[in-house]
Amino acid sequence: MNSRRTFIKQAGLAAAGALILPSLASAAAPSKTVGLQLYSLREQLPKDLRGTIAKVAQAGYKQVETFGYSVKDNYWGMDPKNFNNLLIENGLTAISGHYGMDKFLTDGNSEELKTYIQAANSIGSEYIVVPYIGENLRKDQDGWKKVSARLNEAGEICKAGGIKLGYHNHNFEFVKYGDITGYDIMLKETDPKLVAFEMDLYWVVRSGNDPLKLFTAYPGRFPMWHVKDMDKADNTINTEVGNGTIDFKAIYKHAKLAGLKRLIVEQENYSSGMDPFVSIKQSADYIKKEIL
Repeated sequence: MNSRRTFIKQAGLAAAGALILPSLASAAAPSKTVGLQLYSLREQLPKDLRGTIAKVAQAGYKQVETFGYSVKDNYWGMDPKNFNNLLIENGLTAISGHYGMDKFLTDGNSEELKTYIQAANSIGSEYIVVPYIGENLRKDQDGWKKVSARLNEAGEICKAGGIKLGYHNHNFEFVKYGDITGYDIMLKETDPKLVAFEMDLYWVVRSGNDPLKLFTAYPGRFPMWHVKDMDKADNTINTEVGNGTIDFKAIYKHAKLAGLKRLIVEQENYSSGMDPFVSIKQSADYIKKEIL
């Protein structure tokens, strides 16, 4: 999380879901395409943007999720138009992106958010995703409620700009304030028409929670998933999907209940000696063969 903070500053369940929200029973099937959060290659991208993007495509991905955009640096030094052309050249689309939102969540000033919307539209993204929020914004229930209200405001601005807003979790969202977590507050306080949730399955499991219970409590709210596995010996370490302790096959059975549309691989750290490009290919191969 510390490295991410640095970059940001830069069947029973299915039946229950159908009863709660009948329309889910006939929802469109989730996409069979695997995406990659480019944060997985944060060390490679600044050194060789073109080569890294080409290797992402060679690893079997068709979609990417960006991170770290700013007006000053654009996408690793490349403006949105040229970055989009680079993706197209490699058969890739940028379905979403992580954009630092603490400023807006603090003061409601939308100028920075509007630059994100413009950039995201330029590369054809569907979602702008809030990837992290500072500790000062989440000290108590009131803090989470204020964040939720700001997310609704941001959702309105994004909607007016022709794009959707999402929120990506870590594990701090599951700290309890009395009898409720920050995640529950956000899910209850945000408008489903304005704010979607990108569930990071690793962080949910690491926090001691069950994704299926959240799908049942809030059906249809999770159109995007981050998929990274948990090392069998050390739960603070990621491993390639299929090599760890998380039962993604069981979770995926309830994709329609969750409202899943996009499945995105993210690797925050790698096993000692593992080549990142070998790692991301191994995860993509497993997902396409064993899960989708």
